[in-house]
Amino acid sequence: MVLVTGMEFVRPEVKKAVYRWREALIGFAVSMLGLYWAVSAVGILAIVGTSLALAGALLVFAGIQRARFRVASGGAGVVHVDEGQVTYYGPVEGGSVSVAELMRVELDPVKRKSSEWVLHDPNTAPLRIPTNAEGAEALFDVFAGLEGIQTEAMLSKLKNAPDQQVVIWQANITALH
Repeated sequence: MVLVTGMEFVRPEVKKAVYRWREALIGFAVSMLGLYWAVSAVGILAIVGTSLALAGALLVFAGIQRARFRVASGGAGVVHVDEGQVTYYGPVEGGSVSVAELMRVELDPVKRKSSEWVLHDPNTAPLRIPTNAEGAEALFDVFAGLEGIQTEAMLSKLKNAPDQQVVIWQANITALH
């Protein structure tokens, strides 16, 4: 006799896709509600609807960028970002870097299943973080906060894995080879 405690109505692949694109999907729903209110209501609700539609569109844009940054999961180690500190707990190596002290961010297409982010802080050895490590999606906010970073170029390099290590961002010099 098989005891079923919960039923799965959604396939795991669908759940994974929805989770990856969650911000964009929420933004789309918010935008559609705002558009509905903007065209069907009058007065203050129409103004609120217009504002909601614009906010939803911005959320869709940000959500698409975040989804493109989430390349995969199940990689080695765990990334933790807290109070300006990026910490990586890996199975063999790990470490921490201060976001304020970052001098360079590189993408290295190592010969494994995924690429690695290489974070350079002058006070420590370079910190290598697999792009598919648990919690690596938190690095998007860290990288987006770096002055002069070219987010679209970073996402393009991440998608089209380069042949060699490339500089994604450098302090005071925006360089993307």
